[in-house]
Amino acid sequence: METGCLYVVATPIGNLADITQRAIETLRKVDFIAAEDTRHSRKLLASLAVNTQLISLHDHNERSRCAALVEKMQQGLHIALVSDAGTPIISDPGYHLLRAAQDAGIVISPIPGASAVVAALSASGLPANRFYFHGFLPVKAAARRTALEGLTDIQETLAFYESGRRIIACLQDIHDILGGDREMVIARELTKVHETVLRDRVFSVLDSYLAGRLQQRGEFVLLVAGAYKNHSDTDIRQAQILLEELGDSLPAGQLASAISKAVNVPRKQVYRMLMDLRERE
Repeated sequence: METGCLYVVATPIGNLADITQRAIETLRKVDFIAAEDTRHSRKLLASLAVNTQLISLHDHNERSRCAALVEKMQQGLHIALVSDAGTPIISDPGYHLLRAAQDAGIVISPIPGASAVVAALSASGLPANRFYFHGFLPVKAAARRTALEGLTDIQETLAFYESGRRIIACLQDIHDILGGDREMVIARELTKVHETVLRDRVFSVLDSYLAGRLQQRGEFVLLVAGAYKNHSDTDIRQAQILLEELGDSLPAGQLASAISKAVNVPRKQVYRMLMDLRERE
């Protein structure tokens, strides 16, 4: 008997029009759909006129249900794996089922589509040729800060998922540990009615949230610029020359930011150089 297949099917992260035709066809033809939340997925399937039977598969029951689902596929049945939104297994349940299916010789077929982190990166203006995806940071403050401390030297763009309930606490920790001067992007409610993509310095974004100028509700992708590379003596000297030439032409913060971007030396370092220069004068 031929074994079945496990299809990993991406679903919309907000706008239902983002479902692919191939995903719809796959959801209709499989024997079962393993869903993170059957109530949530049932609404999506109803809008697509898909009547395939749903099976619950979430963080709390995945390990116990793997064997039964693998057995179904060994018997020739096909199963689609979906999460509540986006691409399954990427910060969503399904890893244990996929591994068990692979170990049993089941074919795994990805049906690509929406992904919140990829959507955010594509519109961010931050380097996206290489990035470090961390997913959700720990809920507890101490663990979250420890996780961030382990990322301080990574030079690639950092990518996190976060909920509105913790957005200010998370931003505060990013500010304190990774640095308030890094560029970052807040991508909120992507593909939905109130979609927001904002790029600014960490300290400025945090200030806006603390002042109540930005909306806290929704689902967030946080992108943070990676650590600066080691700078040569030439970079530092160029910064010094610009500081000496421009002097008091701009407020200290603006001047430090402009020179930081021009010579790719950290703003904090340029600012300290400027303060030293002004003290000597």
